[in-house]
Amino acid sequence: MSVESIAAKQAVVDEIKEKLSKAQSAVVIDYMGINVDQATEMRKTLREAGVDYRVYKNTLVNRAVQGTEFEGLTAVLEGPSAFAFSYEDATAPARELKKLIKKFEKMEFKAGVVAGEFYDKEGIEQIASLPSRDELIAKFMGSIKNPVSKFAYLLQAIADQKASGAEPAEAPAAEEAPAEAPAETPAE
Repeated sequence: MSVESIAAKQAVVDEIKEKLSKAQSAVVIDYMGINVDQATEMRKTLREAGVDYRVYKNTLVNRAVQGTEFEGLTAVLEGPSAFAFSYEDATAPARELKKLIKKFEKMEFKAGVVAGEFYDKEGIEQIASLPSRDELIAKFMGSIKNPVSKFAYLLQAIADQKASGAEPAEAPAAEEAPAEAPAETPAE
């Protein structure tokens, strides 16, 4: 093996290590079965979602993950493997790849590491079903917005009534419930 070949391989290992040091997650897929057009579309879709997608040799990835939180991936580094890294949204690679797998009806998950935790194929498929961080924030904001909006509307209605000089409508008096008769005590 030539010195240039060794240096080139070491450069790729260093590149993978750098990506892993910044990554919140890495997902491994078997990408076989897709054609060039589908691969191009997949790369574009993933790039737009902030996911870094690369195909590396398993032996180089195996060297790069040694001693890192991504070391569990070595168990699935057989056959064709592609790697999706995310630096901001930990669930983005799994979520975006799931959409593409469904669309192309090809490829499949192998495993992944999300936020330092190793997940097998089934685990990554579950993570792929999780909503994004932005979707979760939107749902949370929506859940607190409704009661706050109703309260603000109520305060505004009270303020408008006072400004117009109208007396606030009083709640109807509750009818008094008939007093219950004392329970009869059985004769002894």
